Amino acid sequence: MSSDFVIRVEGLSKCYQIYQQPRDRLKQFVVPRLQRIFGLPVKSYFREFWALRDVSFEVKKGETVGIIGRNGSGKSTLLQLICGTLSPSSGLIEAKGRIAALLELGSGFNPEFTGIENVYLNASILGLSQAEIDESLYKILEFAELGDHIHQPIKTYSSGMVVRLAFSVAVNVRPEILIVDEALAVGDGAFQLKCMTRLKALQGIGTTILFVSHDLNSVGRLCTSAHILEKGAKLPAEPVFDSIRTYERLLKITGKPETKNVKVKRHPLKKIYLETEYFPDFLGTQEAVISEVDLAVADGKQHEAFECGDDVVLSLKIFAELEFSSVILGFGLRSVQGVRVLGANNQFSGKGLALLRGANKVEIAFKLNVVAGEYFLNVGLVSDDGERLDLDQRWGVRKLIVTSTQRQVGLAYTPTEFRSV
Repeated sequence: MSSDFVIRVEGLSKCYQIYQQPRDRLKQFVVPRLQRIFGLPVKSYFREFWALRDVSFEVKKGETVGIIGRNGSGKSTLLQLICGTLSPSSGLIEAKGRIAALLELGSGFNPEFTGIENVYLNASILGLSQAEIDESLYKILEFAELGDHIHQPIKTYSSGMVVRLAFSVAVNVRPEILIVDEALAVGDGAFQLKCMTRLKALQGIGTTILFVSHDLNSVGRLCTSAHILEKGAKLPAEPVFDSIRTYERLLKITGKPETKNVKVKRHPLKKIYLETEYFPDFLGTQEAVISEVDLAVADGKQHEAFECGDDVVLSLKIFAELEFSSVILGFGLRSVQGVRVLGANNQFSGKGLALLRGANKVEIAFKLNVVAGEYFLNVGLVSDDGERLDLDQRWGVRKLIVTSTQRQVGLAYTPTEFRSV
């Protein structure tokens, strides 16, 4: 590992002792000691649960790193260990700089204190002096927008009000390291946008951010890289888009029903299609497969690079083992940061779609109204004959390079005209 880190985690593990019954705690405290005294085999009255096992990574100054994973994967435990509210079972944690953390809702607040009293309490825990808190107080109260409620006890606040105050304290005490654990999910849309704007501002001044969220779009917008936790272990580090794609694949694989004992009759021609242009990253029953994907502008010529505003035709060859009276076929474009920028399916477009047994070809025409940059194409096919079932899902099957001579803002491009009236 390098020496220019702000956060360093090496071989970090956290093990909890799980007791079947309350009295087993007393047995564990007394009995093993007696067994050691009398030279008897030592018996344990608990089972071990490893919330984290051998996790290692580092974060450099100014980076924004996402931590993603399913509920129970160890994300919150990891952040609590970094903040120092939990002690590790083994491993090393180093952090350089003042840490401000938004962990569990209302953590660090006394419910009997008023909002303004909790501002002083929470800021002092973060290491600010009385003078520093006085200097930051107006900005904290202005951002939280709680009005006269700031003089009421925290126990009278809604969950959204608590998040407003906690976030406002955390981002206005000039943290060198900011840790956010899913707290923004409680706030309303307007407040979430306000928080995102403030996080972007903190990024601009070099604040290091650890960001935990189930909102993958937010992870893609904010983070430069992301780590996936699964059952307490960390999967190999990847750029943020690749991590998001891996995590979505993991969710689909683990969420699939058990099918190993289900026998599906294979069509004899399917082998021909599977030996052609077939993509490795897929999920689904494969009773219908997307065997070819082509992109071309409306004139029919294939391009490696497209111009912003081009009329594009997406051609898909689909081989179906069975006849499907109704399917949903969709596509989407993601930026390299993992943000969904464009997409549609035939159901949203009000167009029914069926598949014949054997070879099928479908074309999707759309306007490429995205700003210049690199994008990845995802395609998916779902049966809609009563129970919906994934047939074929593929990510990153094509990389699109979009160029433009126009000066643009945001991710979507809209031709505009300004007139004096």
